[in-house]
Amino acid sequence: MATAALSFIFIFSVFTVASAICHPDDEQALLSFKSGITADPSAILSTWKPATDCCTWSGISCQAANNRVNSISLYGQLDNPKSYLSGNRFSGTIPSSISKLTELTQLKLGGNQLTGTVPGGIRQLKSLTLLSLERNKLTGSIPDFFTSFSNLRVLRLSYNRFSGNIPPSISTLAPLLAYLELGHNLLTGRIPDFLGKFRTLDTLDLSWNGFSGTVPKSFGNLTKIFNLDLSHNKLTDPFPVMNVKGIESLDLSYNGFHLKQIPKWVSSSPIIYSLKLAKCGIQMHLDDWNPSETYFFDYIDLSENEIKGSPVKLLNRTEYLVGFWASGNRLKFKLESLKFPSTLKTLDLSRNLVIGKVPKAVTGLTSLNVSHNGLCGGLPQTKFPATSFVGNACLCGPPLAPCKV
Repeated sequence: MATAALSFIFIFSVFTVASAICHPDDEQALLSFKSGITADPSAILSTWKPATDCCTWSGISCQAANNRVNSISLYGQLDNPKSYLSGNRFSGTIPSSISKLTELTQLKLGGNQLTGTVPGGIRQLKSLTLLSLERNKLTGSIPDFFTSFSNLRVLRLSYNRFSGNIPPSISTLAPLLAYLELGHNLLTGRIPDFLGKFRTLDTLDLSWNGFSGTVPKSFGNLTKIFNLDLSHNKLTDPFPVMNVKGIESLDLSYNGFHLKQIPKWVSSSPIIYSLKLAKCGIQMHLDDWNPSETYFFDYIDLSENEIKGSPVKLLNRTEYLVGFWASGNRLKFKLESLKFPSTLKTLDLSRNLVIGKVPKAVTGLTSLNVSHNGLCGGLPQTKFPATSFVGNACLCGPPLAPCKV
């Protein structure tokens, strides 16, 4: 009886160990992936050894049911310690063997130094819900293979060197895609009209590319979008009327827009925290702007417009403001009348008509530029350079010339 029990325990143990080993095809695919990495400064892949359970390798997660690899998380910076690895900085290309990991649901290779093009074989990973290749040095066009990914919810390709147009097959992701991030690339052409069909889109980032023409009218259908960044492109008027219930973050800066006013759908947002409309042709009087909510504002950038009046009423209604940029306008007010919340770190009011004295409260900032205004009087002792104060009528004291007695 005891012998039978020991035999059962032995057999059960062998079965448990055997069942814990990941699929041989997945092991070979991962080892092939490792062979394509030319630099691994943090030795993250040192755990990737033949004849060991690849489900236990760093950055690998397997499905409990079948021990097939379902997630590769080799992110180059610390994000969530349970999901990402820290400081990998892998070099090399993405090997085509990645296509053999057909059970993958998440592929996270962002934040490294991977080069070359995206292998077309990734189209075989039909169960992907998340594809993250951002912050690498990938080149070529974005592959037109997205008809394969009926479950994809997150696509992050920002901060690479992709060129060409947005591929048409991205339109097939409309039913589920929540995050589409293509910013900081070399993409060109017009923004495709089909993006207006992405009714579940939370975040759309097309910034720092070479997109031209107008923004499609279909963007009026993006009623659930919270984060929209079209900045630093070559987009032109007219900007479409949006029907957003509540935008959180908006950046339209440095295009060819002439908005004249801050759009009503922005002013009515109850949850906005970041508004960046630099060089957007705004010609309003800031005292007349009454957004429904200012409490949550973290960042406001209204630089390089034709805005008059005073920001005092606006800024004194904020509680968590971190940065305010309004250089190159026609703002006129006394600087000492401005409330400086403890959270404020950056203030740029250069090239305006600001008057009065520089208050001691500026010493709590980390970045300040009030140059080329009408300020006067002695400066408080600060760490800021002379460039922060030059071009004023009669400011004096370090780092400028001494005040006359």
